[in-house]
Amino acid sequence: MDRIDAMKVFVCALDEGSLAAAGRKLNRSPAAITRAISFLEAHVGVQLLHRTTRTIRLSEAGDRYASACRRVLVDLEEADLLAAGETKMPRGTLTVTAPLVSGVSILRPILDAYLRQHPEVNVKLVLLDRTVSLVDEGIDLGLRIAHLTDSNMIGIRVGEVRRVLCAAPSYLDRAAPIAAPSDLTDHHCIALAQFGQESWAFPSRDTSGAQRLVQIKPRLTINGVAGVVASALEGNGVTRVLSYQIAEYVKNGQLRIVLPEDEPAPLPVHIVAPEGRLSVPKVRAFVDFAVPRLRKDFSDRLHACAADTTADT
Repeated sequence: MDRIDAMKVFVCALDEGSLAAAGRKLNRSPAAITRAISFLEAHVGVQLLHRTTRTIRLSEAGDRYASACRRVLVDLEEADLLAAGETKMPRGTLTVTAPLVSGVSILRPILDAYLRQHPEVNVKLVLLDRTVSLVDEGIDLGLRIAHLTDSNMIGIRVGEVRRVLCAAPSYLDRAAPIAAPSDLTDHHCIALAQFGQESWAFPSRDTSGAQRLVQIKPRLTINGVAGVVASALEGNGVTRVLSYQIAEYVKNGQLRIVLPEDEPAPLPVHIVAPEGRLSVPKVRAFVDFAVPRLRKDFSDRLHACAADTTADT
């Protein structure tokens, strides 16, 4: 059996979540999928998957092997394209990762437009609210909202976002004024789990540089942005999110930003790629297509929130 083909089956099974789903995806029989996995396990001499009739789970060795397989398959695809002399026509599958909200609301429309221009390209968009290794996962590009720390990544800055406090006018009109972060202790707070469930940090107002921690007592804590924004829109309290996530609601008056002078420094937004991937036509074409559109979108959303700040000062 061909080992590269077996690797493709293995990775497909992981991506699809089961051997049966991999069979449907690859148009192969369940027996053929099982043989491919068994072939790999016999070749490496360890069990890669713990599997039942319905589910699969990576073994410890399988987890390491899966990362290696993804790297090999990405490198092989790039080698095939270069050997074929492809220098102009983007083709193949482009894999992109992004946070959930920005991936759906900002990146997905750009991907749709890119696909209309490049009929030989397919896109796989992986939405995750955590940082993944692009190399280990076989991902071409990522949208990152954070300071970059990986020196092996090429980063192209496309904007910045603010970490903002906001609430609906209906809540602010009936609640006590919020003139300083310490006032939040007496307010209904809607906590996004990633931004603190017991306290919110604010930058120092003196030369000490020490953060100010304000204890909060959330009436509601959710681990997803959509939920906290929806609750805030209904007038249930104050929440803390990223500016792009609420720009449209600030622009139309459904939410109002509070304490803008106490916000932390903005977070940069980058398109990142492993070194060498930008030379692949499908990747280069997408970067050239997406970067100016991303810069405009993030700029427009930041401006919408800045306009609200100006109006309240």
